[in-house]
Amino acid sequence: MKLLSKSLKLALGATALTAGLFGATMAMAQQAPQIAGKVEWGIWVDDDGCMHWWADGGLEGYMLDRVHPDTGKPVCLRKNSCLVENTDTLFATDSAQLTATGRRRLSDFFSKSGAFGYAVYGHTDSRASDEYNMGLSERRAKAVADVARSVGAVVEREMGFGERQPIASNATAAGMQQNRRVEVVCYRW
Repeated sequence: MKLLSKSLKLALGATALTAGLFGATMAMAQQAPQIAGKVEWGIWVDDDGCMHWWADGGLEGYMLDRVHPDTGKPVCLRKNSCLVENTDTLFATDSAQLTATGRRRLSDFFSKSGAFGYAVYGHTDSRASDEYNMGLSERRAKAVADVARSVGAVVEREMGFGERQPIASNATAAGMQQNRRVEVVCYRW
């Protein structure tokens, strides 16, 4: 009889504990801040071309690898530089406004290239300050990306690198001309 009463006491104690925890949880839930707004989500493509699902509800975000359902392997896009254009042919000196010819050329390119998405990178030579060159390269990348969007292309990323990624020496006029460029990377399946 003593054994039964101990097990009954344990059962009653566990029930009371469960009820107490449930009540505390409910009280905390009632006091928790409400998140207003919508959850943003999308696909992010890393530098290797591999895709990741992401979501952010404002309080905390998360990211998961996008994997093929049959193989479990990551879904990655083939990416390649599909256009490297000297900015002298697209913009006036010290300007981020496209010339009419440059706008037509880019519009034609983005309409016909058939890529899944694009990344646009702007570069300058080293004639001005680093801060100025960063701003100019960012504005030029945005101008090119805006043309892509105007014809329905998906721009995954637009960035300016200023003078930080030269492909030639900035000691000569010919080298500086090579460094003034806009690179478009195409993502394809």
